[in-house]
Amino acid sequence: TKTFQNFWIFYRWRGISRWEERWSVLSCSCRLFDLDPDLLPLFQYNCKQFASPQECLSAPEFLDHIRKVMLVIDVAVSHLENLSCLEEYLCNLGKKHQAVGVKVESFSTVGESLLYMLEKCLGAAFSPEVQEAWSKLYNAVVKAMQRGWETLPEGD
Repeated sequence: TKTFQNFWIFYRWRGISRWEERWSVLSCSCRLFDLDPDLLPLFQYNCKQFASPQECLSAPEFLDHIRKVMLVIDVAVSHLENLSCLEEYLCNLGKKHQAVGVKVESFSTVGESLLYMLEKCLGAAFSPEVQEAWSKLYNAVVKAMQRGWETLPEGD
């Protein structure tokens, strides 16, 4: 049931979010570039193009971006029972991502990376039920962000 899935998400995320900062963020980020090296050019800070994923992963600006991603996940987890209250925020986040050249298809790679991080952090506790619950939450967030693409006026 939905309530049971929400419990698993909330309970497991609280355990991860206390210590995730360095290791889980980097494992998720490394996985992202392993799955799609073409995403690297999207991460430019102060007009600097990174020569390698390792260079990007060590940049303070990239680590700050990943912390922001983790905060979005934290907010979504905190609002599991009422994700619709985040609709405007997530639509605007989608618009921002589109403006910097992110393709909607890239979110599936990010989702795979997130699930990889959760699997590494949770180990045996990352059951098929937990994976399904997280996939549903992530898909709901991505759908709201995609609506940001759809609300852009023609020509933007």
